[in-house]
Amino acid sequence: METPLARWLEVLPQQVERVWREKPHGDMSAWQESISQLPELEISTISLSTPCIRVGEAADCDDQAREHIRQQLMCLHPWRKGPFEICGLHIDTEWRSDLKWKRLQPHIQPLHNRLVLDVGCGNGYYALRMAGEGARLVIGIDPTQLFLHQFEALRHFLGQQYPVHLLPLGIEDIPPNLQVFDTVFSMGVFYHRRSPFAHLSELKGCLRKGGELVLETLVIEGGPGEVLVPEGRYAKMRNVWFIPSPATLISWLSRTGFEDVRLIDVTTTSVEEQRATAWMRFESLADYLDPMQPVQTVEGHPAPRRAIIVARS
Repeated sequence: METPLARWLEVLPQQVERVWREKPHGDMSAWQESISQLPELEISTISLSTPCIRVGEAADCDDQAREHIRQQLMCLHPWRKGPFEICGLHIDTEWRSDLKWKRLQPHIQPLHNRLVLDVGCGNGYYALRMAGEGARLVIGIDPTQLFLHQFEALRHFLGQQYPVHLLPLGIEDIPPNLQVFDTVFSMGVFYHRRSPFAHLSELKGCLRKGGELVLETLVIEGGPGEVLVPEGRYAKMRNVWFIPSPATLISWLSRTGFEDVRLIDVTTTSVEEQRATAWMRFESLADYLDPMQPVQTVEGHPAPRRAIIVARS
């Protein structure tokens, strides 16, 4: 049957198979073994609409089974996006991703019955929130294979009932000018791309005419035309190519052909929103800031501020 995604579906199986055949991560077997060890449980309740995605209740398993689940999920460390709760087990992820969702959700087009693309989807926290909003289908793409295995672990308990599919691909793997998605999210991806205009054009090519882009990215304070191009690292990240001011970003979107471009939020990232936890034991935001002047990074750049912009294709 012909579907709006038919052109991509012609090549998609080969794309995914090629990744798993030619570029499997060295830890993949260990991750898959951990997922296979997760117990089969009768899940009583599921909530995708709460800040902490909840799968099951504490009464759905005993303490021994819950500890076994914790051990297997810890094998998929680090957990970046969340939080989640599995049968009373709280997964306290590095990012309180619910705070970002709370900032953007009132300002976007309702997702009910929409075809949604989540670029850089991570472990699927936002994709599941989108499904909780009634999206008809959510496709998440992310080349980081660990995150996709975290989603598979979550789906072990969620089951197959939700229209969410994560793929080990990047946006460059989507056929150009597919123009089928009602909403496209790109959150925490933009500044990692070498060319801002190329990425914006790729995002626009995924959207149907009149579809909505939700773009979240690092920004600096400043006016039109201002942009930070870090010489070395930014907040210890190697691959940050540019950080525009909100006015510059709005101009870039308009020049790419987007309409009704609106800045809906600018928030300085706090150590309450991004921090190291038992589920993400590596360095986090507090380690990226100058301890004497936390308004700047350890490299002397402005501390992370993130903007959310919505625009119409």
